[in-house]
Amino acid sequence: MEKKKLIQIMPEDSVAVALEDFPAGEVLELNGETVTLTDPLPFGHKVALKDLQEGDNIIKYGHPIGHALCDIKKGNHIHTHNLKTNLEGVLNYSYGGGFKRESGQPAGAKFDGYVRPDGRVGIRNELWIIPTVGCVNTTAKILEKQAGEALGDKVDGVCAYTHPYGCSQMGDDLTTTRILLKGLIENPNAGGVLILSLGCENNNLETFLPFLGDYDKNRVKFLVTQEAENEYEEGMELLRSLADYAAGFHREPVDASKLVIGFKCGGSDAFSGITANALCGRINDKLTAYGGTTILTEVPEMFGAETILMDRAVDKEVFEKEVGLINNFKQYFMDHHQTIYENPSPGNKKGGISTLEEKSLGCIQKGGKAPVVDVLALGEQAVKNGLNLLTGPGNDLVSCTNLAASGAQIILFTTGRGNPYGGAVPTVKISSNSRLYERKKHWIDYNAGVILEGKDFEEAADELFEYLLKLASGKVHTRNEEYGYKEIALFKNGVTL
Repeated sequence: MEKKKLIQIMPEDSVAVALEDFPAGEVLELNGETVTLTDPLPFGHKVALKDLQEGDNIIKYGHPIGHALCDIKKGNHIHTHNLKTNLEGVLNYSYGGGFKRESGQPAGAKFDGYVRPDGRVGIRNELWIIPTVGCVNTTAKILEKQAGEALGDKVDGVCAYTHPYGCSQMGDDLTTTRILLKGLIENPNAGGVLILSLGCENNNLETFLPFLGDYDKNRVKFLVTQEAENEYEEGMELLRSLADYAAGFHREPVDASKLVIGFKCGGSDAFSGITANALCGRINDKLTAYGGTTILTEVPEMFGAETILMDRAVDKEVFEKEVGLINNFKQYFMDHHQTIYENPSPGNKKGGISTLEEKSLGCIQKGGKAPVVDVLALGEQAVKNGLNLLTGPGNDLVSCTNLAASGAQIILFTTGRGNPYGGAVPTVKISSNSRLYERKKHWIDYNAGVILEGKDFEEAADELFEYLLKLASGKVHTRNEEYGYKEIALFKNGVTL
């Protein structure tokens, strides 16, 4: 079978995407018609399939991704030089009626997890060291090394999640730090947590403890280093106690409905929405059909495609929360005197993405067709089965931290440009194209580029879902786990004293 050279996502699209680099003058065939390129067409970039007039909408994914800045001829390269976003300002939205769930669920898939006393399930049984303030970051890393060497046979790992905040913060900014740290502390992948404090910081234990509420005293321990004669000895004593507690948990078969998976894309290219994100959408639909929970974030990368998600709200209350999610984040941009629609990034543009609508339409493919059951604030736990939308920016480190703080045990991270980053929970890297996979196999866990080469979407989705069940059961590990990429970054929105 002859290799495809162009892909048209939807029949109504006025553009197709190049599957390799082509010179000007190349004659390409698509759907029984020919397209003669008037310009060089890079891998992942768009070509016009018909003549367009200045002001005409340009259609991709079956939706407008902007309008033509000038007359465009069939065969022209379409990118930022002749395509402009349609987006501007804060919009009004109207409720169209609740989205109906499909009735019935398939027979439950299972994985082997650690069932916690509150009924949630961890896919790892690790010790986490969480600093309340950046001043004790190195102390946390020293304890991580010592505990890893001494206690590694009792738990799945020891991880110190350092950050630069917890002091010289004010108001809502400090509250956000506390809420996110609380969310991380509650993540079920941690069998035991040592909260490490300096003692004089704004986020000292006296002020932080009320945010924790009713915590498990066997699972969570505290150390104020200013009050300890030798913080390393006392820290190790507490970590031994936590390791003994965590070692009492053992993997047991549980239903896939106990999985909470977060979705994130970073370093997108033109194929992210076509392959990797669309594949995640099928995983989303598959897991929510089993009664599981999924979380989609990156609010600025919903702009331009938000009405598609709003149409899937299960009721008016959720719809109103979605409207608030979008408009509040637009207001955040305006409060800081920033242009709402100055996205995509330089790397996105190099990869063929021209406007925010195009990026957003590709981004929300990760949400599949699942009903939107809730909208979450930062640090709020995902407790409703189905697709949850989580506030927060698109920044890779921040959004992965937000997902873990809302209870995700796994993050599916799609990329077309490549990224080695890993968050506090196993971070599955899914490449959108085979070029990236072949070049960066030590970063990538699954190659969705095979879909461009003829692999059936459903076959790929079944294959990836089986991998996720093995991952959740501890039978395989992600590249970020193997190479030790495990970091957090807390969302900041305020002045520093």
